[in-house]
Amino acid sequence: MTSHSYEVALYGKFLKGDLKPILNRIALHSESAHQMHSREVIFDPPDAALQREANQEPALLRATKELLEPDAKWILYSHWKPESARTHPEATVRPWATVRVVGDALSFACALAKEPKYLNGAMSFVVDGWSFKSSRKSRHVVYALHYLGTEQPNVIKVDPNTQQPIPAHEDTPWHVVVKTANPVRGTQDVPLSQHIEAVLEVQALMKGLLDLRRQDA
Repeated sequence: MTSHSYEVALYGKFLKGDLKPILNRIALHSESAHQMHSREVIFDPPDAALQREANQEPALLRATKELLEPDAKWILYSHWKPESARTHPEATVRPWATVRVVGDALSFACALAKEPKYLNGAMSFVVDGWSFKSSRKSRHVVYALHYLGTEQPNVIKVDPNTQQPIPAHEDTPWHVVVKTANPVRGTQDVPLSQHIEAVLEVQALMKGLLDLRRQDA
């Protein structure tokens, strides 16, 4: 059994011309799908600069909210450093903590001594794309497809005047994340290896069309 809750994930990229066949194959093997349009704010710990100078990646706090759901709550989440490739060579496995916040989540995050991380001169970003949900062997796996920003991965910059996302260039790559839908633990009944197998099933499913791999970042 494991004491931490984990995210198990695989990552990939593709160009817009491959979007339709990839969407079709994923949709064929998914039980639900919905458009994704979420706002995300990233917070650095106070000593982030010192950690980076010491070649250590600080644990970022992320606040995200789905804008297409009227009653959606802010979710705060953070990842720790991925476990070593020697331990988990086939998928990214890293401790993952999440909490839903009612009210002013951004002020709450700042009260935790976190500082908003400005990327390309902006604090807030919008992530656009689709999310698919698959229940394979009773373990939920989420497929998230969205733009990969040309300078900063995973985000689209927001126009400060309209608060609308700035459309990505036609040649901008898309980013795919296949992961466990919620933090998971290894138990006697369902060891962590079974959650990893559920994600690797998607890797096999997309073979020949989309290359999904482990990554340490």
